[in-house]
Amino acid sequence: MALILNEEQQMLKTSAKEFLTQKAPVSALRFLRDTKDSVGYDPSLWTEMVEMGWAALTIAEEFGGMGFGYVGLGQILEESGRTLTASPIVSNLLLGASTIQIGGSEAQKQALLPAIAEGQLTLTLAFEEQSAHRPFAVSSTVEQKDGQLVLNGGKRFVLDGHVAQKLIVSALYQGEIALFLVDAGAEGVKIDRRLMMDSRNAANIQFDSVVVQAADQVGNRNTLEQVLDVARIGLAAEMLGTMQEAFERTIAYLKERVQFKVPIGSFQALQHRAAMMFSEIEVCKSMVLKALQAVDAKDKKVPVLASMVKAKVGEVIQIVTNESIQMFGGIGMTDDEEIGFFMKRARVAQQTFGDYNYHLDRFASLNGF
Repeated sequence: MALILNEEQQMLKTSAKEFLTQKAPVSALRFLRDTKDSVGYDPSLWTEMVEMGWAALTIAEEFGGMGFGYVGLGQILEESGRTLTASPIVSNLLLGASTIQIGGSEAQKQALLPAIAEGQLTLTLAFEEQSAHRPFAVSSTVEQKDGQLVLNGGKRFVLDGHVAQKLIVSALYQGEIALFLVDAGAEGVKIDRRLMMDSRNAANIQFDSVVVQAADQVGNRNTLEQVLDVARIGLAAEMLGTMQEAFERTIAYLKERVQFKVPIGSFQALQHRAAMMFSEIEVCKSMVLKALQAVDAKDKKVPVLASMVKAKVGEVIQIVTNESIQMFGGIGMTDDEEIGFFMKRARVAQQTFGDYNYHLDRFASLNGF
């Protein structure tokens, strides 16, 4: 498949860029941070996104969606990365909706997916228990007690966990990893919001004898692995947007900053470093699009591509944001300059769903090494 966008995908990308540049600039994220907003994103902005059909893009038409696919959603995520937009796209769509579509029963799909597409339901996936990404190191349990199934355990770094209406929780059930739907307001659920360094929303959640039903199961370990690969590729698309914006801002600064009576962009050493960043970003563009296309095609190579793209994009975004701060100089380290927001987002995104080392090792394992 050619590594180009079709006309409809390009139109979606263009409209997303125009909308987010106008409605969700980096200054909007700064405002949410400075006011310590209780939600962490603007609900009215999310409503507008829903009205534009973004929440329905990857949901099948039979469940009230548009069936436009992950390549389309990837373009929105890329533009979101450029403006560091605060929204529940990653938690609600990449994690929540993907889990229901991959592991949900027909009844669960009929009940939940139309509500997600219409913006009436927000949900997220609670799976991390370690300080590092170890999705299958699960100690939370669902066990029979007094004739009921009860969930006990704790989860960390649950994206948008403090505002999601429903949680999809991984736990050991009958000796295997299973995923269960839990109402966020259920008795025994304790949610502790954590403010992240990049202003992305997350929470630590405890489950103390929370009653669940067997019909609430939404899949198993295989479901979790498939969902995480989708999320890794989607997040890589967002990271691609972040690194492109950081690079373009840096190039603009090199052209305007004067030292020794000439623009610093005329210095050959800086030109070489900029050329290296440009080349690496171009590689990432192709890798991200290839991985998104593989998700839509249900390609069996998705796991390999997911780890490959997450590792590579994680490596390059670190290089680009480091160089951006270096080239901006002292002002880049201050809160007055927006370039620092891109480095903070990069560092959190690098760790989310597995860092470079995790995916380098997984890539090698998947290829038989």
